[in-house]
Amino acid sequence: MSDRSLRGMRLGSQSMETETGVEPAPRQRVEYRTKGGESVSVMFAAEAEIPPVWTTKTGHEAILVNGEKPENPNEKHVRTHWDMLMERRSSEELEEILQQRLDFYKERHAL
Repeated sequence: MSDRSLRGMRLGSQSMETETGVEPAPRQRVEYRTKGGESVSVMFAAEAEIPPVWTTKTGHEAILVNGEKPENPNEKHVRTHWDMLMERRSSEELEEILQQRLDFYKERHAL
């Protein structure tokens, strides 16, 4: 059986094409830095939009060096129940509804 084995190049594991005449797409290296001083370099395409914040492999948030510092990038405005209620009703309407409910409970518990 050993006289029938294939010798030479491993099939499928190596490309027969050369890299002559192949030009990679234009790229740019962008540097980010965490608050702890950790520096991270990331490669982007030349026409790519660069994000102001990058999450490192360690899970920390790094901010773009020599770029605009974002105002709390992960902070979303939290709408509370009161905020949503005030979008639907005015203070006068709420006072009126409150008075109606108080009158209703007074009548109900007066018995």
